[in-house]
Amino acid sequence: MIPVVFGLSGPVLTPDERDFFRDVDPAGYILFRRNCVDRAQLRALTDDLRTLHGRDDLPVLIDQEGGRVARMQPPEWPAFPPAALFGRLYDIAPASAIAAARANAHALGLMLAQCGINVDCLPLLDVRRAGADDVIGDRAFGFEPMRVAALGRAVLAGLAEAGVIGVVKHMPGHGRVLVDSHKALPVVTAGEDELAEDLAPFIRLADAPIGMSAHIVYTAWDADRPGTLSPAVIDGIIRRRIGFDGLLLTDDIDMKALSGTPAEKAVAALAAGCDIVLDCWARMDEMTAIAAAVPPITAAARDRLDRAMIGAGRAPDLAVMADLVATRDRLLAPVVTASAAG
Repeated sequence: MIPVVFGLSGPVLTPDERDFFRDVDPAGYILFRRNCVDRAQLRALTDDLRTLHGRDDLPVLIDQEGGRVARMQPPEWPAFPPAALFGRLYDIAPASAIAAARANAHALGLMLAQCGINVDCLPLLDVRRAGADDVIGDRAFGFEPMRVAALGRAVLAGLAEAGVIGVVKHMPGHGRVLVDSHKALPVVTAGEDELAEDLAPFIRLADAPIGMSAHIVYTAWDADRPGTLSPAVIDGIIRRRIGFDGLLLTDDIDMKALSGTPAEKAVAALAAGCDIVLDCWARMDEMTAIAAAVPPITAAARDRLDRAMIGAGRAPDLAVMADLVATRDRLLAPVVTASAAG
């Protein structure tokens, strides 16, 4: 097995993809809108991937956050609210916000599980900051670390009830960036005291099964390398200070924040201490180069992967989905009404 999660080019495996993936045996796959047509097609695709590798617990990931980040789109699949809405409810009724976030994540997880998706890149534990780039924005639960942690914990629990594993992101914190890491390399110059606030939600959820790194330079920790490529950040901050011993994925390795070829960046991320490289674009030449360049998955990373996937893939109880959505909507009604009026 190689320590890479690859993207797919379309709604079915091409013959070239099938041969390549069988030969290199990636750790898992990630899906995008180009892969999601309808329920029957998507379930057939995820079943095909598992049959190809003979692994019932094969990780099949997606970024299905709700709000503006949703790969599975209406009208085939229902829309889910953005994280900020639960944060606004927390202002007036914290317990209701936590219950709503958990019910929402449970329903979202059931939708994914029905289609054979067992890992959702959610929740964001990034603490929102005034004046930052909107790449995080309403995807965050709010400006207060403990609220972010409480709502993030509820999301992990709700997904788990559906047999879906959550991914806490973006470690060790993406909320302060002034540029979008999809487009350029952000540099965060905050000091230790400020950064301690960003770490707080990750520390509270250090027992999460999977985390995702951030392509950001934190000058207080490593002025020369972004977090994904920095042993000082991965070992010193994520592993030691946060105390995270789960599976550490990179953010998409081909984002413009990182320099070099995808293969060079993949090798550097693994050397820095990431467990798995995420390569999303399904470009065969780049995937081939990455597969040839990276070493086999380490024993420690394979152990973390196996531990992370415990509980994934249980048969979803779709009968409760309508009640979960109704509960969420009832609890969110005060802030939805206020948003519509204001």
